[in-house]
Amino acid sequence: MSSHHEKATFAGGCFWCMVKPFDQMPGIIKIESGYSGGHVENPTYKQVKTGTTGHYEVVQITFEPALFPYQQLLDLYWPQIDPTDDGGQFFDRGPQYRTAIFYHNDRQRQLAEQSKKALEESGRFKKPIATVILPAAPFYEAEEEHQEFYKKNPEKYKQERVESGRDAFIQENWEN
Repeated sequence: MSSHHEKATFAGGCFWCMVKPFDQMPGIIKIESGYSGGHVENPTYKQVKTGTTGHYEVVQITFEPALFPYQQLLDLYWPQIDPTDDGGQFFDRGPQYRTAIFYHNDRQRQLAEQSKKALEESGRFKKPIATVILPAAPFYEAEEEHQEFYKKNPEKYKQERVESGRDAFIQENWEN
């Protein structure tokens, strides 16, 4: 039996904090931290961090939709972010830290738009949803030290989540 894999690409602020929620889920084949949506080929972390390349920090997830459908990825994505913040995420400010869903096919676009509309209509947030839905753009894998950061640097990862305000925001706005 051959597996059918798809890719999903999400921008949720610092990519370090976007890997663990998706990791080790059934049907998740691979998660890579990287850059997408910009105008510089093969950008480096140092370049993207300046906010001048047009890239978002993203995670690109290779998944098996029969085991973990795209809708489940969306349902897991939204509660990782502040979808109302168009200037970055938590203490990470700048265009490289904005939120976005990059779709790889028309079905993903439709599901992303439906999930965003449902969130807007839910009344969970007073401010409008700022997360954009964009066609997939070239993906550039980040440097090795940024891959699986939460496993390589567990204390720094934990500290980053707390100090950034991400964990407090998630607890206050999503875990109720």
